[in-house]
Amino acid sequence: MKLGIVLPVYNRESYIGSALRSVLRQSDAAQLDIIVIDDGSVDGTVAAVRSFIADGAPIRLFSQANSGVTKARNAGLRRLSDDTEFVSFIDSDDISPAGRFAADLAYFKTDPALELTYSYMRMVDQIDDETLEPVAGCDDRIFRGVHLSAGIYRRSLIARIGDFDEELAQAEDTDFLFRIFEQRARFVFPDTIALYYRRHEHNLTRNVAESRREFLKAMQKSMRRRKADPTLGDLRGFIQVAHPSGDGAPLRP
Repeated sequence: MKLGIVLPVYNRESYIGSALRSVLRQSDAAQLDIIVIDDGSVDGTVAAVRSFIADGAPIRLFSQANSGVTKARNAGLRRLSDDTEFVSFIDSDDISPAGRFAADLAYFKTDPALELTYSYMRMVDQIDDETLEPVAGCDDRIFRGVHLSAGIYRRSLIARIGDFDEELAQAEDTDFLFRIFEQRARFVFPDTIALYYRRHEHNLTRNVAESRREFLKAMQKSMRRRKADPTLGDLRGFIQVAHPSGDGAPLRP
């Protein structure tokens, strides 16, 4: 099976290598096609990506003038190859845990009608860039929240939902996921941890006022859609919290 990974990036020279290594170490789980959309970086990001390509990694790099993450994600979707069966995402400063793709793709093998796996995320403030694992004793939270990387999406579902809403400067991922659950996609909530979300001073969501404003815009769009069409699904159960201490116990919704 072929798994397309869309990775938008802007000025993440210090993080992009770890993100790519975390994906590439799972090449035994699927045929990977990593689509990197550089959104006008002016640091060493592009050179870092090209070094992986020179070593034969299955990465395709595309560059565009700085236009924001929403347009970058759409540019990545447009470049999915025709034989791509599944799609996922990773942000340039996050980590895909070892074994995650194999664990979640197994659900699709047992259920041909399945359209989405949507797993947990682990928010941490320190990653060991050698092991690509959270540093022992770091600030650590595990939950099922709003993050594109938590999902593996059947390609046909992506086609059914359509592009990211370019009216949104942030929360385009929230709106996209809302539309998926409104459309009653066939999904499962695995116990897998799908990503290590790395918290640092340059996270886009550090701008709390803008993040809140854009989230409310996405929520309002969903409310208007569901009011206009009562047959749309609701969003209950979409966000869940489990083991805030990060104690490693088996995760359950």
